Amino acid sequence: MKLLALAGMLALILNAQPPPKPLKLGSVTVSGSFRSRFEMWNWFDGNANGSYGFSGNILRLSFAQSLKQIDWQVELAAPFLLGLPNDAIAPAPQAQFGLGGNYFAANKNHRNAAMVFPKQGFVRFKNLGGAKGHNLRIGRFEWSDGSEVTPADATLAAVKALRINQRIIGPFPWPHVGRSFDGAHYTGARGKITITALGALATRGVFQVDGWGNLKTGFFYGSAAGPVGKGENVGEWRLLGIYYDDWRPIAKTDNRPAAARLADLSSIRIGTWGGHYLHKSGTGAGPVNFIIWGVAQHGKWGRLDHAAIALDLEAGWQPKVLPKLRPWISGGFAHASGDGDPANGKHGTFHQLLPTPRPFARFPFFNMMNNQDRFGTLTLRPHKAVTARAEFHGLRLANARDLWYLGGGAFQPWSFGYVGRNASGARSLANLYDASVDWNVNPHVGLTFYAGHAQGRAAVKAIYPRGVNGQFGYIELLYKF
Repeated sequence: MKLLALAGMLALILNAQPPPKPLKLGSVTVSGSFRSRFEMWNWFDGNANGSYGFSGNILRLSFAQSLKQIDWQVELAAPFLLGLPNDAIAPAPQAQFGLGGNYFAANKNHRNAAMVFPKQGFVRFKNLGGAKGHNLRIGRFEWSDGSEVTPADATLAAVKALRINQRIIGPFPWPHVGRSFDGAHYTGARGKITITALGALATRGVFQVDGWGNLKTGFFYGSAAGPVGKGENVGEWRLLGIYYDDWRPIAKTDNRPAAARLADLSSIRIGTWGGHYLHKSGTGAGPVNFIIWGVAQHGKWGRLDHAAIALDLEAGWQPKVLPKLRPWISGGFAHASGDGDPANGKHGTFHQLLPTPRPFARFPFFNMMNNQDRFGTLTLRPHKAVTARAEFHGLRLANARDLWYLGGGAFQPWSFGYVGRNASGARSLANLYDASVDWNVNPHVGLTFYAGHAQGRAAVKAIYPRGVNGQFGYIELLYKF
């Protein structure tokens, strides 16, 4: 309660101040942000400390210039973590008890960790060959799959930002470090169709405060996207292809016996193909929208052949009731394949590549791998600056012979980036109930409050028999300047 009162008082003080004007050094714009979050964890009960709090923070400072033919940006990041738990890791299969254990292990078992590193540094060449809209960006940058086009329709833009972007490749900004990409990024327009091509290596970071170097993990991405319809009946389509290569010589996380995994240090080489379609229709009862997203994968998982799929179906409705609250009801079903036979020489677990898992798993004890998710969301917008959201997720493993997976992809040379827990044939994972409030105090200040409760089921009980329920909450301040 003291933290809530302090956050409210701080918001009132900040709201009373006039918003600062952008700082200019000649034609160079200086901007940045400071984000501070206090996280409170009560992980499933086991053989380590699952109840703790810590402070995660990141300061970002950017210098950018826009000229007629080129743009450039240099951005520095300074993450600092305070009071990480030093007793939140147990022997396998329980492993880390929440992300506090992840941060502690990723930063050489230090309770406090900090670093300054280049978050972005790129040059963008505009209107290549005199062709408007054809741009090439080279250097270090942040990027999300699905972000190629922002729909003009506000409903589609919101749905896409929350439920499409970053599913399989993203900068993972929710952790206190995040990731960037070192490479080249091209965009071009062919009439109403936007063409995107990108080749890059993932950088270190995410949980590790040292984000200087990159990894032996990269990808080539290509897509075509365009709008359809007009007026109250509009949509967007995208076709995508990704070649992903992880040639770090480390053991992979999968359901094979430990000896087989440790003996297989060959590369992961996967092709991912698919796309999405979004649509919104105006009706007399209020706008409705739906999403179809799906991909298939083929390639090599080390020495194994790899084939997997993932699918997401969602629908939403903004009823014309309670106009002061502007409700939005949505729900759907997501499925990502698991592996049914660890001894058949094939790997069938969907690999989420380098995603930002947070929008799809707000209490991050699961991801899209070997997962089935039945979910519903109620969003209320009582003020243009306030959004309240409550979600329910009914979670189970797609295949009981596979693992319960967590994580968001490669972030260190020596850590695979995904962990898996053997649930001993159990399939039902958990019911998740959560709620959040986002308050944009002014254009430069935002506050977020989040609380989630996980009601563990059989798969959780197989790993944490002493207590199957978990809680997670946080208070976050974001200041942009």
